[in-house]
Parts: sequence; C-alpha cells; structure tokens
Amino acid sequence: MARKISTDDGRAALAAAAGGSPARTELATAVRYLLQLLAEKAPGNSVEVRVPPFGAVQVLEGPRHTRGTPPNVVETDAATWIALATGTLAWDDAVAAGRILASGTRADLTALLPLRP
Repeated sequence: MARKISTDDGRAALAAAAGGSPARTELATAVRYLLQLLAEKAPGNSVEVRVPPFGAVQVLEGPRHTRGTPPNVVETDAATWIALATGTLAWDDAVAAGRILASGTRADLTALLPLRP
C-alpha cells in the first residue's frame, strides 16, 4: 500500500460506507483502511487478501510468496470485506453464501476478524 490512511480518514470513510451508498472514493478509502489494519495486525507474506478493484495486502507470517498466484488467497467484494472486518458478517456465513473465494490451507481469516477500526 502506497500511503498510510489516517485513523480519522479511515473512520470517516467507514461511517460513509455504513450510511449506505458511499461515493466510490469513500468506499475505496474504507476498504484500503481496513486492509491496512489487517496488515498491521497480522504482518507477513503467506496469504494474499484481495478486494478488487480497491486493494490487496499480504498478511500472516509463513512461507513467502513472490511470483505468480499465491497458494493462499482470499478474495471478496468491497461490501463483504467491510462487513467482515467490522464484525457485521461472520466469516463462516460469508463463505457459506459464496461471498468469499478462499484457497489454500492458511486462507481462513476467522481468528483475525473483526478488526478494531
């Protein structure tokens, strides 16, 4: 991630997203802020978390991945990521509903969510 999002900016974007129909820039900031918090909480390079088109981070200590598709990938949409990260949606419920694509033995983020924005 190129620049760090301040707590104030991140919380403002999350508030806008929670209010429904956020502007694209607010949605992008909310997603990137939560990805930033996840990377701070679980630094590492063994799992790639993707929220297209807004961002991706590598997290969790373990085998480092450097080329091609990583063996442990979590991918979801912006609304699902925000709901997971803020605790309004449980991991298992999102997986059961097909709202998360997770592959690899380390791609379960249950222990890391929700975040504390």
